[in-house]
Order: sequence, then C-alpha cells, then structure tokens
Amino acid sequence: MFRALVVDKVDDGVVADLRDVDERELPEGDVTVDVAYSTVNYKDGLAVTGRGPVVRRYPMVPGIDFAGTVAESRHPDFSPGDAVVLNGWGVGESHWGGYAAKAKLPGDWLVPLPPAFTPAQAMAIGTAGYTAMLAILALEHHGISPDRGEVVVTGANGGVGSIAVAVLGKLGYRVLASTGRPEEADYLRRLGTAEIIDRKELSSPGKPLGRERWAGAVDAVGSHTLANVLAATRYGGVVTACGLAQGMDLPASVAPFILRAVTLVGIDSVMAPKELRLKAWSRLAADLPVDKLQTMTTEVGLGGVPQVAQDILAGRVRGRVVVDVKR
Repeated sequence: MFRALVVDKVDDGVVADLRDVDERELPEGDVTVDVAYSTVNYKDGLAVTGRGPVVRRYPMVPGIDFAGTVAESRHPDFSPGDAVVLNGWGVGESHWGGYAAKAKLPGDWLVPLPPAFTPAQAMAIGTAGYTAMLAILALEHHGISPDRGEVVVTGANGGVGSIAVAVLGKLGYRVLASTGRPEEADYLRRLGTAEIIDRKELSSPGKPLGRERWAGAVDAVGSHTLANVLAATRYGGVVTACGLAQGMDLPASVAPFILRAVTLVGIDSVMAPKELRLKAWSRLAADLPVDKLQTMTTEVGLGGVPQVAQDILAGRVRGRVVVDVKR
C-alpha cells in the first residue's frame, strides 16, 4: 500500500482525496518508480479542481511531473536505483501521475535525472522550467541572441516565467518581465529582470502593429497578451507561445508576420521527443542558476496540493511549488 492523492468524479464535479492505494492498482508499464517529489503546474490545478477538461478518465492520480528512483524495471535503459524525471506524456491526465509514493509507466517516457539536480530541485524546475527551456532553445534556433535585442517574458511571476527570466538573465539577455503583481518586482529583479512591464500594457485589446520593442518573447499567457507581444516585436523577431493563462484565443492580425517577418513558434512540452527533452534538461543543468531555485520555490505535502491548485488558478502562486509526496 502507498499514499496517493486521487481525483474522482462526483455528481457536481470532482473530489480530491488522500487515500491508501494497493500497488496492484497501478497502471501498466515496464518501470516502477519510488516517487520522491512532484510539483503543481497550472494544468495540475485544473485537474485537481475539475475546472478544466484535463483528466481523461477516473479515478485519476494527478501530477504531470515527478522525480524519483527506479524500483523495478523491464526497460533496457533503466535499472533499480536510477534517478529519473518524468514530464508530460499524458501522465496525470490519462495515466496515473506523480501525486503518489509510487508510479508505474513506460520507460520510454522517463529521462535520467541530471546529476546537477536533486529530485527536489528537478521538481522546482518541473514541466514549467522544462517548457521555459524549450522556448529558449526555440529562440536560439531562430537566431535570437543577446545582441539581437531585449526579450520579454509574460506571466513572469509564474513557473514558466520565473525559470525563463533566470535562464535568459544568466545567458546575457536583457529581460523585460510582464507581471500583474508589481509588489513582486524585487523578486523578478533578483532572478535577472532588467525592467518590469505592467500586465495592463499588454492584456487589453491593442493595435495590429505597435512600436517595435523586443527581439524575442516567451509568452505563457495567450489571448490579447500574445497578440500585443506580436504587435510590438521587432523586424525578424521571434515569439514563442507555450501557455493560455489569459485564454486560448489569439485576437491578432497578420500584420506582424507579413510586414515585420515575425516568427511565432508553438512550444509543446507534453509530447516532445526524447532527444529534445534530453537537450532541454542538459541545458537547464548548464544554464539555470541553481541558487535561484530556492528563491522561487515553496514546498508542501500531498495534503497541501488541493489548496495550491486553487491558488495557482487564481494567480496567487509565485514561482514554483514542490510537493513532497512522502508527507
């Protein structure tokens, strides 16, 4: 038996309960992992509260991330004792996830935990940080270097934003951080922000084209914010889109694309191929200032997840929340 946070369907929505689960209830897979830590992402908030169509079948153990140690393996790449990380692949949605002391899944979904990180640090990064790194890799791939100009990060206080700011700052970019919480300005400056932009400047309907301001962007917000980011991107600039905190719509025009040759790159972390995952985690190990992880991280036990799920959807969570699944 092991402890897990299980979400189940009820008449008026969903209910999340801590319960003891028999190991025989674990889903199919060729690797069993003793989970040490998980984390709370925006998608996890939707799954735990039932406020979004994230969970595909019930009952479900949410948690799209986890880090731990291989307990049993029939997969050629992993042996008992190996430290591993899991991000995405539908885990926590259609396959039991990280809010439990044990997980069982296909070994092809796992990547080795970089030696630079402890399991707790890996979950302070989590899907949010891994997604931020995918966005930065895309900026680099399309030729956006520090000498090309500033990079704006929207939703900068969130998980993706915090990691993006920290990595971009270390790499030498001049980072502009868009946030609706000006009281967090000192936090963002400690991470590497050069300038704070009030979220209101970007979150309302704007013009098809605005003044050219930045060469690149990491957008985790979508909707009017993404449209305004595109409208203010310099000629030949690149915008990466990886979130929908403001909405799934994109009320923009073709003007930035056909008049300024702006490139919009979509970032998917869930089904990204293993080669790209390994590259992203390798770059995080090299380019993320580990000392800044503590600045952006808080920790809860499994019992604290439902409240954090509410808070993250309400925009009350700063940075990253690590879940110690053993408490």
